[in-house]
Amino acid sequence: MSTALVTVDPGTITTIRLNNPPLNLVSREVTEALDAALSQVECNEDVRAVILAATGDRAFCAGSDVKEFAALHGRVAEGKLIRENEVYNRLAQLSVPTVAAIEGDALGGGLELALCCDLRVASNDALLGLPEVRLGVIPGSGGTQRLPRLIGLARAKELILLGEIIDAEAALDFGLVTRVVPRSRAEAGARELAETLIQRGPVAIREAKAVLDSTLDGSLAAGQVDELDASERVFSSKDMLEGAAAFVEKRPAKFENR
Repeated sequence: MSTALVTVDPGTITTIRLNNPPLNLVSREVTEALDAALSQVECNEDVRAVILAATGDRAFCAGSDVKEFAALHGRVAEGKLIRENEVYNRLAQLSVPTVAAIEGDALGGGLELALCCDLRVASNDALLGLPEVRLGVIPGSGGTQRLPRLIGLARAKELILLGEIIDAEAALDFGLVTRVVPRSRAEAGARELAETLIQRGPVAIREAKAVLDSTLDGSLAAGQVDELDASERVFSSKDMLEGAAAFVEKRPAKFENR
């Protein structure tokens, strides 16, 4: 099933693909199409992992459509950014693990979108950055918040305040991406990670992701309480019993997501 600017390839591993080549720019229409795609994922209980990819190999997403900027003043600009944040947050809050397949450049809003995923695989020719200050604006769709949480405040200031664009190897060194793969292999690399993810206990994956995502928003003590609560739910699941039995019997586990 598809929308005009985003396509969805359903399955246990579902692929959501930006389809606005050659740069896959984020426009208001793309944001709404992405929101519709996320609705499909949330309604499908068979989905165990999501790959976020894009059409073509020139850019995963080169950011916002700058042609829209001239019409964005005051509350109009805020409305665009509020809507983008709503949709990006929806991606970040999916209960299943997500992997961004960064084939080509991920800049500005494109990198902000990739930051919403749990893992990121980049092609070795990819360029990544939040260069908004070069245009006299700032990252407004989560970049100033998610980037320092991922790579630390000092590195985030370096990239955002200088508007620097880095290559894939530097991004790997920064901890910005999980893997670097040869050109045209980003989606294949993302699928390899997704295949591994769906072999793990889905209840455990869901609970671990939720606890990890909340870890920087509170104290260590509060996080430990959340972890214990999550562990209680995991140890009450049938998947836990199956995982333990499979380990003892030296066989692959057959998890049922319950």
